[in-house]
Amino acid sequence: MGKTIIMTASVLLAMAVGIGAFGAHGLKLQISNEMLQIYKTGVEYHFYHALGLLLIGVLAVAVPSLSLKWPFILFLAGIILFSGSLYLLAVTGLKVLGAITPLGGLSFIAGWILLFFTIWKNL
Repeated sequence: MGKTIIMTASVLLAMAVGIGAFGAHGLKLQISNEMLQIYKTGVEYHFYHALGLLLIGVLAVAVPSLSLKWPFILFLAGIILFSGSLYLLAVTGLKVLGAITPLGGLSFIAGWILLFFTIWKNL
């Protein structure tokens, strides 16, 4: 599982760089400053949680007995729901997409809490 998580994190980190560069260079003159800030927030959380996934992957390799499947799934869901909804909101202006964002935030929070309890209980 650790190898899969590390590989997924690597792809997500590469995507975060590309998506961030697209926002900085491709969208800078295309969308308002407010929407660009929303886009940047999506990129920041994408980066933070892809790095978190890298950490989870390293933990999974170092301590194979740890069950890290759910923190992995929750972080992945959070990136898709939180960052993905902010990317789409910024480029489309569809405010209804903002209703999805908190679900991603809850996924992030649940993933961190589950990681805490997994480490606390097993190490």
